[in-house]
Amino acid sequence: MGMVLEIVVPPERTGERIDVFLTGAEGIATRSIAQKLLAGGYVFCSALGEKVAKPLCCHKPLQKNYKVIAGDVIVCDLPQPQPCETIAEDIPLDIMYEDDHLLVVNKPRGLVVHPAAGNWQGTLVNALLHHCNGRLSGIGGVLRPGIVHRLDKDTSGAMVVAKDDVTHQGLAAQLADSSMVRVYNAVCFGVLQQDNMKIDAAIGRHPVDRKKMMVCLREDSTKRIRHAVTHIKVLERFHKYTLISAQLETGRTHQIRVHMAHVNHPVLGDEVYTNRSQPLFLKGQQGQILHATQLAFMHPVTRQEMTFTAPWPEYFRQVVDKIMKIGI
Repeated sequence: MGMVLEIVVPPERTGERIDVFLTGAEGIATRSIAQKLLAGGYVFCSALGEKVAKPLCCHKPLQKNYKVIAGDVIVCDLPQPQPCETIAEDIPLDIMYEDDHLLVVNKPRGLVVHPAAGNWQGTLVNALLHHCNGRLSGIGGVLRPGIVHRLDKDTSGAMVVAKDDVTHQGLAAQLADSSMVRVYNAVCFGVLQQDNMKIDAAIGRHPVDRKKMMVCLREDSTKRIRHAVTHIKVLERFHKYTLISAQLETGRTHQIRVHMAHVNHPVLGDEVYTNRSQPLFLKGQQGQILHATQLAFMHPVTRQEMTFTAPWPEYFRQVVDKIMKIGI
């Protein structure tokens, strides 16, 4: 038997299509999942909101074009999830360091970290399961074994992976208290005037586009809006762009991309958080020019201080070279 989810439509969501409204709700991670639930007849309305002319829909499933109204009680009869076995795959890995407890990998751009809807195979986790013969920390669950922190699909660079639960817990604690050092390089639109900048702005999920994050006025007690701090240092200024170093004090989803867009210097190539026209020299590129260049932490077992530097990948170096060559 699956889970039954009930959601009351708040006034500010009135007029949204039901598939958009459901995206991001518990157990409904994406809009495509919401549409599949609607197509399968799993979504109903058990109570109608404002008294307007609309069909009584409590006796039949909602259609994807239904527009919610404040006070609607949307009921989703989520089907029982099918067990998912993550398959080990022989995918090449760029391993920077490895011992019996952990490994550090240089993730290439375009590689998804863990399996999810639309990407059940060909992920970093599939590759890790093959390389480690299945020996990874179980704390992340079936789909995220060993994954302590993650990088976006189109962000490259250094990641640490735990092989056992003790190591995972130790690394997670360092993430939580901000003692793990994570530094990124990025190319941003515009010329930053300050050599150093601290961006302290809470981040939460976008109320309409549930795949996006946004800066919010304040944190809240539900932890849906969370404290976020990024430290920016200018490495080089160009005519229209800036090469920066960004060190995370916290690690929220899309944090650097959201923060840089917030200060009106979005990351080059990031079309999710800016509507600026991307330069012609990015033709053929996919995703943001963002690379996790440095990772430092204390080994949870040996207590050794460890620092790793992932060199710029070819795509990143090409972009910087073109900017310097063209003089823009």
